[in-house]
Amino acid sequence: MNDAINTGEKQARVDDLIERRRLRRAATAWRAIAALLVTVILVVVLAKTNNGGSSVITSDSIARVYVDGIIIRDRWRGDLLDDLKNDDSVKAIMVMIDSPGGTVVGGEELYLELKEITQIKPVVAVMGSTATSAAYMAAIGTDYIIAREGSITGSIGVLMQTADFTGLMEKLGVKPEIIKSSPLKAQPNPMEPISPEARKAVAAVIADMFEMFSDMVATRRQMTAEQLSHVADGRIFTGRQALGNGLIDAIGGEKEARSWLAKNHSISKDIPAKDAKPDYPKDQWYQQIMGITGKALFSERLKLDGLLSVWHPEM
Repeated sequence: MNDAINTGEKQARVDDLIERRRLRRAATAWRAIAALLVTVILVVVLAKTNNGGSSVITSDSIARVYVDGIIIRDRWRGDLLDDLKNDDSVKAIMVMIDSPGGTVVGGEELYLELKEITQIKPVVAVMGSTATSAAYMAAIGTDYIIAREGSITGSIGVLMQTADFTGLMEKLGVKPEIIKSSPLKAQPNPMEPISPEARKAVAAVIADMFEMFSDMVATRRQMTAEQLSHVADGRIFTGRQALGNGLIDAIGGEKEARSWLAKNHSISKDIPAKDAKPDYPKDQWYQQIMGITGKALFSERLKLDGLLSVWHPEM
């Protein structure tokens, strides 16, 4: 009898312990949900009460502009650069680049915007961990390029990626029906094999964009055809290698950029450097949430469309 009672008491204690643990887990989950809701509410309130904007520069300074992540067309970044170009209190611009590249048009647009500013005031690029493909294209729009010894740069080239799902669809018993105006319309696409004619047409587009990119490098870096052939084959370079091959001008970081500005443009090292940020629309709360969680939840590569100039290791 006593054994039965003891067993019952032990079982009750075990059940009680399990229940307490279940309640603690539930409480932890609810606290996490509450914290997330508070974050969302704060973001929405800030979006409603703060219209944001570019960092206002009210005294002589050097503007520090960040280019990171995937490079695409960005009219807000363009507006910022245009404002900095026309702001007499901004004596120079340091472009802090940390990006694997992006779309060809995104890189081309940023290249042209930076190149235009160099006609008015000095612009220096400071590379971080990575500045490849379209990011390197943007960098050569500046007057001077600095990288760390371990920075990864180069990857001069253009690509278009697709896939052929026809074999998989056949196994699944799915037969796509494609009606189009001509054989080269919507080629390449995953729903049909790429034809020899389509492959040739796409290759011609890639070759044309690669020629554009190569011409930019040759002109801005003052390279001969032979020098260009050694660096424009799609490979990546460390900062040390890039310096030896004429792709960058110096090894270092912001300190070296300030020294170059002082030596070559008489811009005092005492002038402060201030961050300047694009005036993204702050009244759209979902953009705030995506800005916080986007990189954690979604692959930025899914945003890319058109021709790409981007470097990424194979997964």
